[in-house]
Amino acid sequence: MKTDPDKKSFGVSSEPGVYLMRDACGKIIYVGKAGNLKKRIGSYFSRQAQLDIKTRALVNKISTFETIITRTEKEALILESNLIKRHKPRYNVILKDDKRYPSLRLDINSPYPNLTIVRDIKKNGSIYFGPFASSNAVRETLKIINKTFKLRKCKTKEFKKRSRPCLNFQIKACFAPCCFDVDKSAYHEIVKEVAMFLNGRTSDLICKIKNEMISAAKAQSFEQAAVLRDKLFAIEKTLEKQVVVTTDFKDRDVLAVAGSPEHYLITLMFIRKGRLLGIRHYSFSETMSDNAEMIGAFITQYYEKTPFIPNEILVPIHLIDAPLLEDWLYILKGEKVNILHPKRGEKARLLNMAIKNAEDRLKDQTASDVSDMDLLSRLCKRLKMERVPLRIECFDNSNISGTEPVAGMVVFEKGKPKRSSYRKYRIKTVPKQDDYAYMAEVLKRRYGKGAKSNPYPDMLMVDGGKGQMNIAVSVIKDLKLDSYFEVIGIAKKDEKSGEKEDKIYKPGRVNPINFGREGDLLLFLQRIRDEAHRFAITFHRKRRGKASLYSALDAIPSVGKKRKAILLKHFKSIKKIRAATIEELSALPGISHAVARSVKSALK
Repeated sequence: MKTDPDKKSFGVSSEPGVYLMRDACGKIIYVGKAGNLKKRIGSYFSRQAQLDIKTRALVNKISTFETIITRTEKEALILESNLIKRHKPRYNVILKDDKRYPSLRLDINSPYPNLTIVRDIKKNGSIYFGPFASSNAVRETLKIINKTFKLRKCKTKEFKKRSRPCLNFQIKACFAPCCFDVDKSAYHEIVKEVAMFLNGRTSDLICKIKNEMISAAKAQSFEQAAVLRDKLFAIEKTLEKQVVVTTDFKDRDVLAVAGSPEHYLITLMFIRKGRLLGIRHYSFSETMSDNAEMIGAFITQYYEKTPFIPNEILVPIHLIDAPLLEDWLYILKGEKVNILHPKRGEKARLLNMAIKNAEDRLKDQTASDVSDMDLLSRLCKRLKMERVPLRIECFDNSNISGTEPVAGMVVFEKGKPKRSSYRKYRIKTVPKQDDYAYMAEVLKRRYGKGAKSNPYPDMLMVDGGKGQMNIAVSVIKDLKLDSYFEVIGIAKKDEKSGEKEDKIYKPGRVNPINFGREGDLLLFLQRIRDEAHRFAITFHRKRRGKASLYSALDAIPSVGKKRKAILLKHFKSIKKIRAATIEELSALPGISHAVARSVKSALK
């Protein structure tokens, strides 16, 4: 049902459901749910004086809305979550993809599972631990596990191909199941211990190992007892580094919210068996949600993907939808999950700790944003631009002697990289090596799509100095976009000529810009250029790696993966296959005379 907001909620049903707010262009800018649609939608338009300035400004952008009636509030909750994931409305709370955060995967489907670091959690039967706050944190955890437990360290591909054990077996850090017949029940006992350690059940694990050590000593198996003793000491040492924050030793997550006119922040504190394992922060900018709606949206999005849901979640505000969310979490976990808003005692102290961490992080983030805006304002003044470059796009090419030419575009918004807007380009129309032609093609593809090219940058920077800058200016003029944004070029210093710093060029200016005492502005532009360089080179290496896997055998219709593997395994190289006779080729299993003739003909 589409409705003019000027008519408020006239004609809207009082049943539960989902509402979608649209702007003047018809784009969905907000999705919400309600137990009573008429009452909820009316609150936006009938009591605007009670809304804060930011929310009033966002509400004024609403042109039309539509509602979808559901049978129950639970259906509305699920539908709201699906619509937010599909449309990604600008003013909803949307979590960043957890692929950015590393996790540890334990593939229990393997006869001898091992731990690997991954950034993508899939429903494939594996057990996932995390996600961890940083790659350093996950590597440090993996390092402790590798020292303490004898899980195999080799990758699955290496495991299948190994014919002799590696150094880890010699230093007694692995049982080498890749080469020896290791007792699977004993190995899986180690897997259980690793899972206990990663789930925070270190106290239970210590008791288990201690009992095994005592039993081994009583049986006069002193060597085994000594191994267990060393493992016990290593785990206890790790345990000493973890802070005990509760005396009931329960698993719980603690959520806190901090907000400013520009930013909102949700802090998540992980407590496992009474010990604080870590803290993560999630930032949001514009939103029409109040604190209760933000917490509810966070719970539905975060716990849908996380591999572990605790039995207790502490929240900083009373949630009207708490029973609904608890029922939804029960379906995911298979156990009762309590969402609590404590006001006194030990749990309230934990909540205050999370709130303080959220406020401190928000304060640091706000100070960082102020610093970034100051830098951009000074850059605008130094480059004599008409407006502050809030969005900067930078391009760089990468190729080796014209092979697999590619280009990369990176985007910095308000002084920070916006990786979701990075773009990769394969050069399609330039037959031979020509860096200028590469740049021209990529810029035309980026900015030559009319309205689809939005958003445009405030400043375009190209790597390569005056030459590439002139190409960029020419392309932008041809597209009639020269009034939309500024163009600059960056060139590396020529040490042979005695130059001490990189150069920034502007169209119509012969000499590079002198930054004087504002060297931090040049460093900022260099950082953007270096990021574009890194991004383009990484893409080029990936393309080159794929190309190197191509074989002359791939072009032969009668030779598939199996026959290709048979030929290469026997002859070792294309040169030797080409030199072989038809009789030698057809002597191999799976290679008939007809296939052998096809191979010889194709490799002439």
